[in-house]
Amino acid sequence: MKKILLAMLVLAMFTISAKSQHLSQSYTTALGVKVWGDGAGISLKHFISTNHALEGVAYFWNQGTRITGLYEFHFDIDNAPGLKWYVGPGAHIGFYNNDGYYNNGNNNSGGAFVGIDGVLGLDYKFKGAPINLFFRLATLY
Repeated sequence: MKKILLAMLVLAMFTISAKSQHLSQSYTTALGVKVWGDGAGISLKHFISTNHALEGVAYFWNQGTRITGLYEFHFDIDNAPGLKWYVGPGAHIGFYNNDGYYNNGNNNSGGAFVGIDGVLGLDYKFKGAPINLFFRLATLY
């Protein structure tokens, strides 16, 4: 069981994304999978300019769902081709069922929640391969 939890933690920290545009040093659009806590999600990141990206994430877990939108600022790291760091603000909205985390034992059929997000991370694009790996250092909400 501990090995499974450790594997889930590693997967939660790293996301492998297949880019959908070209095989150069950078990418324009990426579709990815995220694993976090007791759920998983699908992400779509699209660069609207060289260093500005929009990312949408839809998380699903046994107690509900959450949709997050992020605006990310990407910055190059000197002498590290393919590696960038990023930071940005965002927001989320979610819905939970009767057994949801936010329910606190009340006898209702579920509810909704909203929140503010912030993100800080590293983004690495493998040269010549349709794979992008990123590590999210922090998500605030």
